[in-house]
Amino acid sequence: MDFYQFSGIVEMDETYFLYSEKGKRNLKGRKARKRGGASQFRGISKEQVCVLIARDRQKLTFSRVIGQGRIVKSRLDKAIGSKLSKSNILCTDAWRAFKTYAKDKGVEHYAFKSDGKERVKGLYHIQNVNNYHSLLKGWMDRFNGVATKYLDYYLSWFQFLDVIRFRNDYTTVSKMVIDSCILSTSATYERLRTMTFKL
Repeated sequence: MDFYQFSGIVEMDETYFLYSEKGKRNLKGRKARKRGGASQFRGISKEQVCVLIARDRQKLTFSRVIGQGRIVKSRLDKAIGSKLSKSNILCTDAWRAFKTYAKDKGVEHYAFKSDGKERVKGLYHIQNVNNYHSLLKGWMDRFNGVATKYLDYYLSWFQFLDVIRFRNDYTTVSKMVIDSCILSTSATYERLRTMTFKL
């Protein structure tokens, strides 16, 4: 189901997927990659698509493509600003865009460095969102690369599967298949994205 705002502690982190025009003929500027391929640049570059994932302890989850290259504060606010308030406590890695955003938003913030030396500060950590990343990446591997224009659809699909993970019964799966066939593609995407399936 869709939600208005997060509650309590919110873990937020970004992950990256290689920009892809899979299925497109006559690519301009580069050769086609084989089976997903790899970036020609080291580190984060414009060849990679940034996916923001935020998740509270009730497992309310936001996941969406927010642009190419490194994450910046303006994209953060546009993507998720309405779902965070001063009542939330934000847990992220130490990337400066998160620090600046939390300060501007007036949200209490705990940052964890990527060296992994300090992973937990009492109740505060980013292990849930990192675990979600890991499961998402493993699930996406089976597709050998996804066209960037369809990536939000796949994020919504995975998010739906995460919601029904412990309800993998015949009725739930059957309803998902029937509803997806009845609705138009855009309506199906919107339903999956906003979690309006009645489970």
